[in-house]
Amino acid sequence: MADLLQEDIKYLKGVGPKRAELLKNELNIFTCRDLLYIFPYKYIDRTKMFKISEINSSLAYIQLTGKITLFRFEGPPRKKRLVAEFSDGTGTIELLWFQGHKWVQNSYTINTEYAIFGKPSIFNGKFNVVHPEIEKAGDQDSEFNASLQPQYSTTEKLKNNYITSKTIHKLIGTLLSIIGQQIQETLPEYLLKSHKLSDLKTAIFAVHFPRDNQQLKKAIYRLKFEELFFIQLGILKQKTNRQQYFKGFVFSKVGDYLNNFYKKHLQFELTNAQKRVIKEIRRDLGSGKQMNRLLQGDVGSGKTLVALMAVLIALDNGFQACMMAPTEILANQHLQTVTSFLSELNVNVDLLTGSTKKAEREKIFETLKSGELHFLIGTHALLEDPVIFNNLGLVIIDEQHRFGVAQRARLWKKNDNPPHVLVMTATPIPRTLAMTLYGDLDVSVIDELPPGRKPVQTIHYYDTKRLVMFGFLKKQIEQGRQVFVVYPLIKESEKMDYKDLEDGYEGISRAFPPPRYAVSCVHGKMKTTEKDIAMQYFINGQSQIMVATTVIEVGVDIPNASVMVIESAERFGLSQLHQLRGRVGRGADQSYCILMTSHKLTTEARKRIDTMVRTNDGFEIAEVDLKLRGPGDIEGTQQSGIPFDLKIANLGQDGQLLMYVRNIAEKILENDPDLKLPDNFLLLNHLKKSVKSPVDWSVIS
Repeated sequence: MADLLQEDIKYLKGVGPKRAELLKNELNIFTCRDLLYIFPYKYIDRTKMFKISEINSSLAYIQLTGKITLFRFEGPPRKKRLVAEFSDGTGTIELLWFQGHKWVQNSYTINTEYAIFGKPSIFNGKFNVVHPEIEKAGDQDSEFNASLQPQYSTTEKLKNNYITSKTIHKLIGTLLSIIGQQIQETLPEYLLKSHKLSDLKTAIFAVHFPRDNQQLKKAIYRLKFEELFFIQLGILKQKTNRQQYFKGFVFSKVGDYLNNFYKKHLQFELTNAQKRVIKEIRRDLGSGKQMNRLLQGDVGSGKTLVALMAVLIALDNGFQACMMAPTEILANQHLQTVTSFLSELNVNVDLLTGSTKKAEREKIFETLKSGELHFLIGTHALLEDPVIFNNLGLVIIDEQHRFGVAQRARLWKKNDNPPHVLVMTATPIPRTLAMTLYGDLDVSVIDELPPGRKPVQTIHYYDTKRLVMFGFLKKQIEQGRQVFVVYPLIKESEKMDYKDLEDGYEGISRAFPPPRYAVSCVHGKMKTTEKDIAMQYFINGQSQIMVATTVIEVGVDIPNASVMVIESAERFGLSQLHQLRGRVGRGADQSYCILMTSHKLTTEARKRIDTMVRTNDGFEIAEVDLKLRGPGDIEGTQQSGIPFDLKIANLGQDGQLLMYVRNIAEKILENDPDLKLPDNFLLLNHLKKSVKSPVDWSVIS
C-alpha cells in the first residue's frame, strides 16, 4: 500500500499526464498520498430532498428527484445552450448547460428517474439550475456518495480544464476503492482507546464521504489529533535528543564584565520582567546543556539590553559572541545601542554588513580569528566562510523569522561544539504558533515596558479628515516633536487604490512648507548612502517629518518622534501595523499612532483597525492576526523553515487541541525518550517516514 500511495498521481485512473501536471502545479498534488490528504474546506448538506413546489430564492442549494421530460436548444448557433425540462409531479424546473451538450444528451435519457443537485437561480421568472450534478435515483446511496457533499479548493486554471471540486472528489473515490482496505494505522492501539479516536481508515473514508455530521466530526477530530500530535512529538523528540546528546559550554562564572556593567554603568533599574529573563538565561548558560531560548518582547521592552548582559556573561567565561540582524538598519541600530551601553568598558565590538569596505572586513576577520574582537554584530554577512571565530560561545539572532533555517545553521557551525543560542523577536507570537514554530525552544517573555513609558494612543481617521490630521501634526511639531508618515507604496499603482509615497511627499511638502518645516524621505529603492543621510537628518532633528515606506518598520529608535501616521492603513497586516506603531512611544512624552483609511473597508480590515485602536498588547494583537489570517500568512512564517504543512488542523482554531496533544507527547517521551518500547513502534516508524531533512534543526531553533 505504501508503494501505491507513493505512486505518481498520473498513474491513477482518470488522471493521466496532462491532468497530473495541472494538479502538481496548482494544488501540489504529486502522489496518490497527496490526493488522499487534500481535505475539503466545507461540506454541503445533501440529506435534504426538496420538491420543486418548495423552491424559493433564499435556498443556496437544492436536491430534487424526478424525470427529464424533454431536451431543446436555445439561443444563437454559436452561443446556444442546452435546456432540459425536469419534473417531479409538483412542478417543472429548467436544467441548463452552456457546454458539453453532446455528452449530456448521450449520458441522460428522457423519462428516467434522476436525482439532481445544484444552485437554483431565476431567469425570465422561471427557476433553473445551471450545470447540475445528476445521478440515477438510488445511486447516491452507494459507498462513495456522501450525504454531506465535500467542497475542495480548486483554481481558475483547474476549472477551465474541467477539474472541479466534484472531479477531485471522484478521483479520491477511485483511489479509495483501490487502496482503502490497506490504509495502515499510524497511532498505537493504546492511544486510540484512551482518547476514543476513530481508526485511520474510518477517518479517511468519513472525511471524504461522510454519512452524517456526527461521523464527520469524529473523523475530523481524529485527523487533526494525529496531525498536531506528530508535529509536537517530532519537535519534543528533537528537544530531548538535543538535551541528551549536545553538551553546551558551561558559563560557570559571572565576572568583571557583567558586574562592572550592572553595578557601575547601568543608568536605570531593570524591570522585573528583565530580571526574571536574565535569571532564566543565566540558569541555561550554567547548566552544561546548550541553551536554545526564544526571547519574546514587544517593541521597546528592553530585549537588546537583556541580550547584551548574556554577551557579557559569555565574555566573562572567555568566549566570543555574535548578533545577527535581518537588515543593515537594524544591525547599525544594535551597534549604536550596544556601544552606548559599553562606552566605559573594555569590550571590543564591531559591525559586519554587506556595505563593510574590504579593508575593514580584513581587519574584522583577523581580530575575530585571534580572539581580540569580543562581540561581532552583523547581517547575513556573518554567515560568510571567511568569518572564523576564535571561540564562539553565544549566538543571538534578532527577528529570526526573517532568516531561513539553513542560514541559521551555518552560524552554530562556526565552532566545533554548537554555541548557546538566544533567539529574539519583537513580533509577538501567539502561544499556539510559538509551540509549533518554536516548540523545541524554551521561551522567555518580557511582558513589561520600562517605567515612564506611556502607551501609544491610536486614532483612526478617514481620508476626509486629512486637514484635521495635518492640524494635529503642526501642534505636535510646535511642541518640538517629530513625525513619521508611512506609505504602503513608493509609486502610484494602477491595480491598487492606495496612497503612494511620491504623491504623499509632494502633498506633505505643500502642507508643511520651508523654511518653517523640513521634510525627509526614505524608501527601499534609495541608495544606502542617500538613505543614511536622510535618516541622519531626521535623527539630528534637522527635519520634523520623515516620509517613508516600511523600511523604518524595524531598527529606528528616535525618542523625540511622537507621532506615527500610517497611510492606507487597511493595506497593512496587524503585525506590521503593530511594528510600525512601535517606532514611536520611546520617550517619556505621550505618543500617537494615526491610522488613515478610505471609507471602503472590508470586514477584516475594519477588525484590524478596531483591534489597533483598542489595544497595545502585542500578544492579543498576534492572536487576532492568527485568527484572521491563519499561520501561513502571519508575517515571516513562510521563511521560517516550518518543517510541516498543516492539511486539516488550524492553529487559529485548534489551540486547545494543540496543547492537549503536546501534553500527551510529553508524557510518552518522559517514559520512553527514544520510542523504543513495542507499544510505540508505530510512532517511531511514522516519525522516521515524515522527517523531511536529515539535519536536526532543533539545535539552532
